[in-house]
Amino acid sequence: MRNIVDWLGLAALMALGCSNASPAPSAEPPAVARPAAPPAADSAAQAPVAAPATVDPAVVEASTGGKAEVTEGVVKVSFPRNDVKVEVDGWAMPPFMGLTSWAGFTPGHKPGVEAMVMGDLVMFEDEVNDAMSAAFDAGLEVTALHNHFFFDRPKVYFMHIGGEGKLDALGKGVRAALDAARAIRQKAPKPRERFEGPAIPAKSTIDPAKVEAALGVKVTAKDGMAKAVIGRPAAVADCGCKIGKAMGVNTWAAFAGTDDNAVVDGDFAVTEDELQPVLKALRAGKINIVAIHHHMIGEEPRILFFHYWGRGPVAELGKVVKGAIGLTKSQP
Repeated sequence: MRNIVDWLGLAALMALGCSNASPAPSAEPPAVARPAAPPAADSAAQAPVAAPATVDPAVVEASTGGKAEVTEGVVKVSFPRNDVKVEVDGWAMPPFMGLTSWAGFTPGHKPGVEAMVMGDLVMFEDEVNDAMSAAFDAGLEVTALHNHFFFDRPKVYFMHIGGEGKLDALGKGVRAALDAARAIRQKAPKPRERFEGPAIPAKSTIDPAKVEAALGVKVTAKDGMAKAVIGRPAAVADCGCKIGKAMGVNTWAAFAGTDDNAVVDGDFAVTEDELQPVLKALRAGKINIVAIHHHMIGEEPRILFFHYWGRGPVAELGKVVKGAIGLTKSQP
């Protein structure tokens, strides 16, 4: 009897459910949302990444000759320029106000790169190019050269350096550049006011044909001087405008004096990857670098400019400049 009652109750419940039921579902049951399977672990992403080794202050001190300070993992050495008195705007400027060379070392992140160095070296005009050559010889890069002041006596320039590699070698490179400047001051405590060599002739008598032969390009002539302007593939400015030779993205060389006692000055337009090879080529030819900077912002590719000054016979100067131009994408 109890089983019959239970069965009747169940039947009643089923009937009640049917009376309130929704329309019959489709033949296919609805898909049941299931939690997504966790993504497969990326072995490369999950692999532990070894933190770069810290920079050893003792190695920095031994290689640079400076006293190391450590801040946020960066080891820094500083060298105040107190060997020459500098006036800015008629005021005797102490090194604390910006006349201090420095170099900072941070751990490298690429295979085989123990450390990276960057810094800013305080130089007088007659020290810059010897120090630059010493930096190149030691494997460093020179990335900028400019002034920080107006009305400074003597004129002060700031040479920015950088490099990657073994910590000891980087430190020795910084020291080599500073030692080159110190050697100049040991010979002459007072910075020179002009380049060494004979005076530049007051009247120019440059033969344009000799400049063209040396550079392999046509020149314009005026009052005994000669000038060549060489374009390169145009860059694209932020506005989308193409900026090429006529807009100042060019390399030029101007010659004055005489064919045997000439001066050449000019400006190179280079991409970032061209800068170091071209600087090294001009320095190897004893041509002086006097500024490294940019003229625009936001262009693609990025174009850097550097200015130079050389002395000697037209044929020799032209050969060095032509060789440097050949290291760029310039279009004679």
